[in-house]
Amino acid sequence: MLTSVDLIAEDSDSIVQTQGLDHLGLSVTDLGASTRFFTEALGWSFLGENTKYPSTFVSDGHIMISLWQVNNPLTAQRFDRKNNVGLHHLAISVTSYEALDNLYEKLKLVPGVVIEFSPEIAYGGPAKHMMVREPSGNRIEFKFTP
Repeated sequence: MLTSVDLIAEDSDSIVQTQGLDHLGLSVTDLGASTRFFTEALGWSFLGENTKYPSTFVSDGHIMISLWQVNNPLTAQRFDRKNNVGLHHLAISVTSYEALDNLYEKLKLVPGVVIEFSPEIAYGGPAKHMMVREPSGNRIEFKFTP
């Protein structure tokens, strides 16, 4: 019986051809509010926009996120991580425990942001994380792993 190691050894095309995440696209119900979440609440850079297909592009200097306005926010299918195939959540690294706690205090005050859970030990530690929903409902985890 062949193992995955045998298959890799025999397949010269099995060398990884990718280089990580280029960007992530999120559909949003309120392009303005979601853009402000990233630029004002998180301090990300606004990179540009496409007014023909309403979208904006933001970055923290490490990743870029494209925010795409849905056609009809009132009839858009709401996020359901347990029943819909697709994005479960986006996980973003932070620089320290203190940065995570400070971000929590700031996001508690941002209109439209829902805190799913405050900073807590993740997976037995030492990592610590929290989960929020940005104004359009996308789940975002913020995590520090020392």
